[in-house]
Amino acid sequence: MSANRRITLIFGGFVAAVAAAFYPIFFHPYSHKDEYKEIQKVNRAGIHQADVQPVGLKIWSDPFKPKS
Repeated sequence: MSANRRITLIFGGFVAAVAAAFYPIFFHPYSHKDEYKEIQKVNRAGIHQADVQPVGLKIWSDPFKPKS
């Protein structure tokens, strides 16, 4: 096997590993926004935001709400 082919395979493997690591972190949540919205509704049910927010910080807002 030539050196160029070996370097290409190593670099390609590295790129594939990085892509495989990013899929569950970034791409899956980005493509399944509604599913994650429902999960957050269940997880945040019964939490009064002002009680858990430190003094002086802005109260959380919906991260899925469009910026206007």
